[in-house]
Amino acid sequence: MIYTVTFNPSLDYVLSLEEFRQGEVNRTTEEQILPGGKGLNVSMVLTGLGAENTALGFIAGFTGKEIERRVLRHGCQTEFIELSPQAGDSFSRINVKLKANVESEINAGGPDIGSRELDELFQKLERLKEEDILVLAGSIPASLPDSIYMDIMKRIRDKGLKTKIVVDATGRLLLSVLEYHPFLIKPNKSELSEIFGVNMETEEDIITYAARLREMGAENVLVSLAGDGALLMSSDGKARRMQPPSGRVVNSVGAGDSMVAGFLAGFLEQEDYEYALKLGLAAGSASAFSKYLATKEEIMKLIREGW
Repeated sequence: MIYTVTFNPSLDYVLSLEEFRQGEVNRTTEEQILPGGKGLNVSMVLTGLGAENTALGFIAGFTGKEIERRVLRHGCQTEFIELSPQAGDSFSRINVKLKANVESEINAGGPDIGSRELDELFQKLERLKEEDILVLAGSIPASLPDSIYMDIMKRIRDKGLKTKIVVDATGRLLLSVLEYHPFLIKPNKSELSEIFGVNMETEEDIITYAARLREMGAENVLVSLAGDGALLMSSDGKARRMQPPSGRVVNSVGAGDSMVAGFLAGFLEQEDYEYALKLGLAAGSASAFSKYLATKEEIMKLIREGW
């Protein structure tokens, strides 16, 4: 079983406009309301690909109930933890995504997570088995310490479990978990540059610093290169580079999460890094070519076309 954790899920209110004019009344051409959050995106793409998984996370208020309703409608299994009402209203965040001549986002802070609810999550995670996979993805709410991913991994490792753990995070949040040997991390090119304070000018640079992350503890490093595809530095010591399929990018939200989902689904299916990378890149590209997260049909169509 794959488990995903989204600490701060959202309802994403996606507004399409021909052009956004600051300081004026703007009229939309299309609206969507979608469940959001990196872990949830991974769960929904995994579900589409037929990979059994359970979405964990925290929800609050009427927006939290709507997030859960929409995720369940997508076919996912959930074990969300409902937050206790604090002083005043407490509800899961609503993020606004503007799609116009340029893409803009307004992301809310989200509700506070208390110690009782956090302990409940730890109790759920302590039921993990060695054959399970845990995906930790996305930002951390201000009410939690930046060390929360590291704390989770430490508790799992202290139990002696060798559960495969995937971490999709940035900066210090990512670096702090390397000593606990995550199965997979997925920095993009700019994040890799930021971690080491260097410009990634050549493919050899990317290989060098992806290998450095492996030396620091990660088993597999999947580097997203946006329109240039992806590079995998895998646990067998090999660097695998793959160009993306051609297509028109219409939506950048969730493409990286889709890549993680496709990689995991492919690895579980064949335990082959080449195929996992291919399915991961197909899933990420298919989501980028779609208005929302890609369906299995859209993903497998790219695979069949054999780019």
